[in-house]
Amino acid sequence: MIEKPVIQTLPQKKLVGKSMRMSLVQNTTPILWKSFMQQRKSIENSVGTNLYSLLVYDDLYFENFNPQTTFTKYALTEVTDFETIPDGMESFTLESGLYAVFIYTGLPQNFGKAFQYILYTWLPTSGYELDNRPHFEVLGDNYIPNSEDSQEAVWIPIKK
Repeated sequence: MIEKPVIQTLPQKKLVGKSMRMSLVQNTTPILWKSFMQQRKSIENSVGTNLYSLLVYDDLYFENFNPQTTFTKYALTEVTDFETIPDGMESFTLESGLYAVFIYTGLPQNFGKAFQYILYTWLPTSGYELDNRPHFEVLGDNYIPNSEDSQEAVWIPIKK
């Protein structure tokens, strides 16, 4: 289930974590997150407990969609600064920008239908278009892996 979005401007965020190149066909998300979670406690300057699942798509990813096309996925947490980055991790600056923020409730494996709704139903009638910036989900206190009651905030980059 996905709720009607709220349009908001995200302030710049400093994030630290890990990344992997993958595709929808060769999806290595569980490996990425396991690796990140094993090292998460070594991040000394975290801000809050939210986790960020962030995706960076190449310029023409959605125009020439192919499930075998690769993208970069990150498992991250917000930090106060980049002074200390644990070995094996990297920094990522998420720039400020306009986003449509959807609340998704359900199992991660069912998110594909919600994403199709966002791209092919909501977006064409919204007055906005997709912007070529990172997409991400915020996994907060209501994120419960393997639960149909799990909630996450889905941030889709948009522009007028």
